Amino acid sequence: MASLLLPIIYLAFISLGLPDALLGAAWPSMYGALGAQLSWAGIVSMIIAGCTIISSLVSARVTAALGTGRVTAYSVLLTALALLGFSLSGAFWQLCLWAVPYGLGAGSVDAALNSYVALHYESRHMSWLHCMWGVGATVGPAVMGWALTGGVWQDGYRIIALAQILLTALLLASLRLWKQNPGAVPGAEPEARPIRELLRMPGVREVVTCFFCYCGLEATAGMWAASYCTLVRGIDAGTAASWASLFYLGITIGRGASGFLTYKVTDQNMIRLGQGLIALGLALILLPAGDGVLFAGLITVGLGCAPIYPSIIHETPANFGRELSLSMTGLQMACAYVGSCLMPPLFGLLAQYVWVGLYPWYLAVFLAGMVVMAERLHRITAARRAGLEL
Repeated sequence: MASLLLPIIYLAFISLGLPDALLGAAWPSMYGALGAQLSWAGIVSMIIAGCTIISSLVSARVTAALGTGRVTAYSVLLTALALLGFSLSGAFWQLCLWAVPYGLGAGSVDAALNSYVALHYESRHMSWLHCMWGVGATVGPAVMGWALTGGVWQDGYRIIALAQILLTALLLASLRLWKQNPGAVPGAEPEARPIRELLRMPGVREVVTCFFCYCGLEATAGMWAASYCTLVRGIDAGTAASWASLFYLGITIGRGASGFLTYKVTDQNMIRLGQGLIALGLALILLPAGDGVLFAGLITVGLGCAPIYPSIIHETPANFGRELSLSMTGLQMACAYVGSCLMPPLFGLLAQYVWVGLYPWYLAVFLAGMVVMAERLHRITAARRAGLEL
């Protein structure tokens, strides 16, 4: 029965990705009907990310008390209820209200599953796990694009909420599979540690800054892709919503391929490969060469994002020790969501008061920060390992 656990984990990550790109895909059609302004999408994303930060920081204690299986099932259910609330909202403040349970549910399941897979499975499974997130994040905007062809964005949220309810039922039925997994990689059990103690460790500040930059880039790229396509390139709203899924399609394809590359390529070099592809994708988006090149650029940025997040997460036990893996994963998730929380709304202000066309340049700033922090982290951890070997 334990062989069934990994597919269940994959399905849970599909459910995590399904709603992530809905707001960005639907916002060009939503904000006018709700009496909101263009930049206000950042307020909703900030609330979601803020609540995710809170749930990530307490995830180690919650997971220790309830177990990864129950945390996953309850979190997916909480997210499903929040999405139903989104579909029933007729005013902007109601979206803000439902964003609270959405964020709380997303943070707990993200940290719990990432830590579990980093501890118990090889690097390729981490890549494929996040590939499943990409499947969900790609399907979400496509569903919303289909719903918008009928002019009803609420239907997109209802469909995704129903899918999450079905996944919740499956997760609850599979709770017994989360007991001792014969295929798990043995090692020390993770411990909960205070945040202040973690921040004093060499390399921790570098890795959390790296996560901040990465998630600031990824969240902004996904949320504002449709608006960039519509307001700068003149693509209609329905097509732009579907085109926003190209970024997530690139992530999905890239993470599927990354799982095979990890047989030969280290986590560190997978991160470098991803950063190079992001740079190429941003260059393609900037070229005034037509919609086909923009199409390729969005996919390439997604391809570049693909290996970075799972590779850094999978490095956590090696970089900081298995006993600190759960606490470090929660801290990393929290800092990642700080980037998701603050950076898309900041770009929303730039889009409203300066120019939406700053989109690729804004992303380039976070790419540069991520490269610097990742290289510093690897130098620190390499020195630590060398000292331990001596």
